[in-house]
Amino acid sequence: MGTVVEWKIGDVWTQKEPFYLPVGKEIQLFEAAAAGRLPVMLKGPTGCGKTRFLEYMAYRLHRPLVTVACHEDLTTADLVGRYLLKGEETVWVDRPLTTAVKRGAICYLDEVVEARKDTIVVIHPLTDDRRFLPLEKKGEVIKVPDTFILVSRKT
Repeated sequence: MGTVVEWKIGDVWTQKEPFYLPVGKEIQLFEAAAAGRLPVMLKGPTGCGKTRFLEYMAYRLHRPLVTVACHEDLTTADLVGRYLLKGEETVWVDRPLTTAVKRGAICYLDEVVEARKDTIVVIHPLTDDRRFLPLEKKGEVIKVPDTFILVSRKT
């Protein structure tokens, strides 16, 4: 399958450059969006190279890539985090979106249109000039670093 660019909390990854052959100006457009801190929507049929393109761009921009497979059962807690019992204490556990924001990664929301509407509202402040992630259960707001890029995909 090739090199996996997924990043888990605490992992440091190195990899060789994934093969990607541009078909137009998609590299320049993605780099311009990243420089302007703009979200990106990828659209195309299954198998056209959207995921490979993101792996390549993560390598090119020296950023980790965090992928979230969106579906109708995805909750806000699945995206941002939740409190869990660990022994006799309650601890907060970050989930993929929070991890991506904290690490200044590329966060890839795969098939975002499949996610529940009440879950997707959490990404709204990441897609405009506010650039923050609210963690309501913790009573915190995380300022998004300039290196963070939100990418969603729709077939």
